[in-house]
Order: sequence, then structure tokens, then C-alpha cells
Amino acid sequence: MTDKLINEVEHKLDQLISLCSHLEQENANLRAELGDWKQERARLIEKNELARSRVEAMISRLKNLEV
Repeated sequence: MTDKLINEVEHKLDQLISLCSHLEQENANLRAELGDWKQERARLIEKNELARSRVEAMISRLKNLEV
């Protein structure tokens, strides 16, 4: 191999290493963000269920008042 070719290969390898590092960091960030969104979803589902049960209880009380 010529020095020029070796330098080109080294440069390409450096670029690949840099890209891999960047992608690993981005992947870690996305995984953390996904975890946050899953927690938010669980919190909203719980809040929705609580609201639903309160509305159902109010409807039940209103029906009992009609009787």
C-alpha cells in the first residue's frame, strides 16, 4: 500500500470511529427520552383512570338522586 492510500484508510477509519461515537451517544439519549415518555404515558393513563372512576361515581350518585 502506498502512504497516500494508508492515510486515506486511516482518515476513513477515524471518520467511522467518530460517527460510531456520535451514534452511540444519540442512541443513549433517545433511550433516555423513550424512558421519560413511557413514564409520562403511564402517569397520564393513571390520571385518566382516576378521572374516569370519579366521573362514573358522579354519574352513579346522580342516578341515585333520580330514583
